Amino acid sequence: MEYVTRIVIIGGGPGGYEAALVAAQLGAEVTVVDCDGLGGASVLTDCVPSKTLIATAEVMTTFDSSYEELGIIVADDTPPLEQAARVVGVDLGKVNRRVKRLALAQSHDITASVTRAGARVMRGRGRLDGMQGLDGSRKVVVTAADGSEETLRADAVLIATGGHPRELPDAQPDGERILNWTQVYDLDELPEELIVVGSGVTGAEFAGAYQALGSRVTLVSSRDRVLPGEDPDAAAVLEDVFRRRGMNVMARSRAQSAKRVGDRVEVTLADGRVITGTHCLMAVGAIPNSAGMGLEEAGVRLRDSGHIWTDKVSRTTAPGVYAAGDVTGVFALASVAAMQGRIAMYHFLGDAVAPLNLKTVSSNVFTDPEIATVGYTQADVDGGKIDARVVKLPLLRNPRAKMQGIRDGFVKIFCRPGTGIVVGGVVVAPRASELIHPISIAVDNNLTVEQIANAFTVYPSLSGSIAEVARQLHTRKAGGEA
Repeated sequence: MEYVTRIVIIGGGPGGYEAALVAAQLGAEVTVVDCDGLGGASVLTDCVPSKTLIATAEVMTTFDSSYEELGIIVADDTPPLEQAARVVGVDLGKVNRRVKRLALAQSHDITASVTRAGARVMRGRGRLDGMQGLDGSRKVVVTAADGSEETLRADAVLIATGGHPRELPDAQPDGERILNWTQVYDLDELPEELIVVGSGVTGAEFAGAYQALGSRVTLVSSRDRVLPGEDPDAAAVLEDVFRRRGMNVMARSRAQSAKRVGDRVEVTLADGRVITGTHCLMAVGAIPNSAGMGLEEAGVRLRDSGHIWTDKVSRTTAPGVYAAGDVTGVFALASVAAMQGRIAMYHFLGDAVAPLNLKTVSSNVFTDPEIATVGYTQADVDGGKIDARVVKLPLLRNPRAKMQGIRDGFVKIFCRPGTGIVVGGVVVAPRASELIHPISIAVDNNLTVEQIANAFTVYPSLSGSIAEVARQLHTRKAGGEA
């Protein structure tokens, strides 16, 4: 009888379900253990819901900021004294119902794909039980919602359990006025005054979205600027846009506590100042879901942060145990989680595999404008990590941008001196997530600025700015300029 390799995947997010599809296609017997629904936080409470909410906010922003300049007339019965009043509103309850509906539909589609591929899906929580057996197998104990347990044997186990919102001891979410990012979709009415604590990607995205939807937003940042981990030029553009649209951005202001006072929330800062609003969104990072799973007892090394240590083919320190996604702390991106999961299965099942290369990963901040990046960064160049030439071109010079009333944003490309090989890029623009792709292809394939410059672009188009930056870099290379 032919032996079938048994794979157990704990966690049904992008790292888990993409791994399941690969393993099933390669002939393994696959079981996915998941407690919330396939798609994980990415589909159910994080990426898909937030970007759906942001899509509505984007329409509002585009309309509010451009309709007068583009010559669009909106007729309404606003009295002359109130003519500057908002003419477009939002039904947040309806928006959030759509958000939840789309998230569930996506989860169901993923479940259907995984089961069609031949994998088994089990509802429950999984944990490793002991060390590797003499036959090289692992035991995974699955606890169902009713408390019953089932033990599975696996030749390989993939841990893809993701993370959950970090909470401050003195700012516990109550799901009504003090919220984490998984709870905002239960709101039926738009927060009148929203305090967002945390100016990383999650905080910036929600702050911008709710500002566009009509909330008065205060963004509390413990750092000098918003998005401290992003390109500094890009962060400066976004902060300027936030302030210009009326957001109260409080830099170098660390939140210490948040408490409800009737129908309002008081946020106390470390310097003693107190700010108030109707709602508060806590966006202060995430904690990996690695506790209580028997990982260290099974030989899996955890970092001090609780993240699982992995190598570039997703192996942990325990033989036969792999890990993927946010629980590894590599990059909190669905695309990276999915790639880690696929790589793990390719590696264990003996298929051709390339190690994870983080310098080819493209990422996007879904603010307005969006911020997309790939490859080496400005910090890498400034810190001497890589020698590169840099050209930045404002979108204001782009003819399509002028036609569409786009004032903010730029294209920036990094290339190696001498060869002109593209090693990184930044795009700040509407739909930057789409515009970064040609730069990602260039980085992944070691293309030169000359090759990018010589490719045809549509006129007029925002992508024309990518070719123009490449032309400027090629000219500088040819002329020997720094």
